[in-house]
Amino acid sequence: MTEHGVSEQVWPGEWLRGVLGVCVLGILEAGPTYGYAIAAALADGGLGTIKGGTLYPLLGRFEEAGLVTVEWRAGDGGPGRKYFALTPAGVAELARQSAQWHAFTAITRSFVESHSVTSHTNPEESPS
Repeated sequence: MTEHGVSEQVWPGEWLRGVLGVCVLGILEAGPTYGYAIAAALADGGLGTIKGGTLYPLLGRFEEAGLVTVEWRAGDGGPGRKYFALTPAGVAELARQSAQWHAFTAITRSFVESHSVTSHTNPEESPS
């Protein structure tokens, strides 16, 4: 169970790859944070466990694209942590991707609902 009481769902990898970037940018909108905290926020939000081998390359691409800045901060009694923060370009990219995602999900939801097998048959009828 996640912090929000949602049991961990295993989502298809293709779906996660499509949405992970906008979700990570959204987490960073709240302020600078480090990789483990980002992964925990994704899990708590219901996306499941995102491994470092997936998350850190994405953050590296964001840094290369100028969407985030990176700063090493000393740890509290432990090792230092790499903190990621949105740049103005990252804020703009989050707005762009969020708008695209909302439009895309509205279209796909409409499509799936109108083309779903269950929406065209009576569940009480059994196939002959």
